[in-house]
Amino acid sequence: MSENNKQRPAGRGPMGGGPPMGRAVEKAKDFKGTIRRLMKYLLPRKFNLIAVFITAIISTVFSIVSPKVMGKATTKLFEGLMGRYMYYAQISKAAEAVKKGADPSILNKLKQMEVPKVDFDYIGKIVVILIGLYLISSLFNYIQQYIMSSVAQNTVFDMRKDVNDKLNKLPLKYFDARTHGEILSRVTNDLDTVASTLQQSLTQLITSVVTIVGIIVMMLTISPVLTLVTITTLPISVLITITIAKNSQKFFAEQQKIIGELNGHVEEMYTGHKIVKAFGHEDKAIKEFDDINDRLFNVGWKAQFVSGIIMPMMNFVNNIGYVLVAVVGGIYVTKGKITVGDIQAFIQYSRQFGQPIVQTANIANILQSTVAAAERVFEVLDEIEEVPEKENSKLIKAPKGEVRFEHVKFGYKETVTLMEDMNIEVKPGQTVAIVGPTGAGKTTMVNLLMRFYEIQGGRITIDGLDIRDMKRGDLRTMFGMVLQDTWSFNGTIKDNIAYGRKGASFEDVVKAAKAAHADHFIRTLPEGYNTVLDEEASNISQGQKQLLTIARAILADPAILILDEATSSVDTRTEVQIQKAMNNLMQGRTSFVIAHRLSTIRDADLILVMNNGTIIEQGNHHELLEKGGFYADLYNSQFTGANLDSEAV
Repeated sequence: MSENNKQRPAGRGPMGGGPPMGRAVEKAKDFKGTIRRLMKYLLPRKFNLIAVFITAIISTVFSIVSPKVMGKATTKLFEGLMGRYMYYAQISKAAEAVKKGADPSILNKLKQMEVPKVDFDYIGKIVVILIGLYLISSLFNYIQQYIMSSVAQNTVFDMRKDVNDKLNKLPLKYFDARTHGEILSRVTNDLDTVASTLQQSLTQLITSVVTIVGIIVMMLTISPVLTLVTITTLPISVLITITIAKNSQKFFAEQQKIIGELNGHVEEMYTGHKIVKAFGHEDKAIKEFDDINDRLFNVGWKAQFVSGIIMPMMNFVNNIGYVLVAVVGGIYVTKGKITVGDIQAFIQYSRQFGQPIVQTANIANILQSTVAAAERVFEVLDEIEEVPEKENSKLIKAPKGEVRFEHVKFGYKETVTLMEDMNIEVKPGQTVAIVGPTGAGKTTMVNLLMRFYEIQGGRITIDGLDIRDMKRGDLRTMFGMVLQDTWSFNGTIKDNIAYGRKGASFEDVVKAAKAAHADHFIRTLPEGYNTVLDEEASNISQGQKQLLTIARAILADPAILILDEATSSVDTRTEVQIQKAMNNLMQGRTSFVIAHRLSTIRDADLILVMNNGTIIEQGNHHELLEKGGFYADLYNSQFTGANLDSEAV
């Protein structure tokens, strides 16, 4: 199973980021180094971060103080109710005594006394204070979130900008060595992970730490003994969490592996469903799916069950602590060592105590995943860039199209040489065809010409100027490319053609389309030139897409043209149309034509026959046939059926 088919965990923890507790966490290779680099991005916003810290602390402190204040109201209410209870209890007792013959004066005195009342004025003031505390806490929490949102998004904006700038400076070999999905994942998913953690988890971490410290302080002010009772349950909770997390980790890791396997299987079966049906492998595909699905069910059930018992176990331990606090607190109340309001506040604190600890543990996992994500982004930023442009670069203002390869040496790996001593001379306006078997180096030669790769020896010149003395952008404006794989973007046909030249007018677009023999089919479409293409241009045919790319190249009006298998994927009739369009395009321009269909290059001025990175033959069509060498074998294999070589065709 390919690594590319494996999916990263999609689940988010209950705190808003990263994997839930017990799940496998991707760890960074250099945690401290990556944190230091992240801090450099945060450093310009240090005052904002200080404000976040202060507002988070203030918000949490006001929230923590509230139960203690509420306890005062509870105590006052309890005292008032108990006073009334004791008063009526005494009257009842005195009345019973009078019935038994006691002196009624005691009862009369009690009745003349004022009935104890609940001090609702005091309680009302406490309620107002509580409302004020909660409002202030909410206000500072809002300010904290507002500032942190700005810090997080601006930080990730800077990182995303740096990554984008870096990608523009990376050589083509970087993109050749990695899948598009991997690169996109680093630019999107990993940066989103960093943003989510900065915005949510970082402030939660501050809040959780302040809450833990604050709750311990408040509990100590109420009763050190009850605080000790509460804290004794903490090691048990930690032990349970660590034990269960270790056991569930392996199940979650296996679950993610099998999910990747399942996704890969489903993708293969549905993208190739025609082949599956054609060869009658439906039952085999279903059986394989059932097997993977069963394994996923078994390991998924174990993972969910093992991690799912964490909270019940934590609640069990917390409830034991709650019972102990209630019993000991009740004893203290009866002995007058503590008030009822303080007991109520303490119970609230003890119930809240476990939550920030669980949050902190979960955020620690999230930070591990976030630093790992940031590390993947920094790996992109640390990649070796293209060879820097020369400071005193030169520009060919009116290129003629003379191209020379002089003793060029090149290899995709430094230890493996593909081209040892390549020498080519192409005159302005010539059509040069490049032929040879797959892997001979045809496309490589074009990549070197456009400086997608840097040569390791010799030099390549255009009109006598070494291409390394030019800026890459200036060099590539001299080229127009029509490739086998057409490329279009989401937009109108007019915009797709106009991509070839900045500032092109609609008249220029139509003129280019006519030259490419594309104007007729464009006008038959419902919206004409305003027809919108999707990214795959699936609403027009392959041949029509190719005509649009030729029109784009015609509009660019390049000095040098590169045609790489431009007609290989279309039918014969469409090929004739495209060939006419390309003939218009090639007039007066130096053209490099890479072709497997040798019928398309018989009229070329120069044919280069390549094999294993070396030009083994060169000349025109008739000269090469007369030699009876490699080219003659290639040509005869296509048109006479002799020496059929599927690799060369």
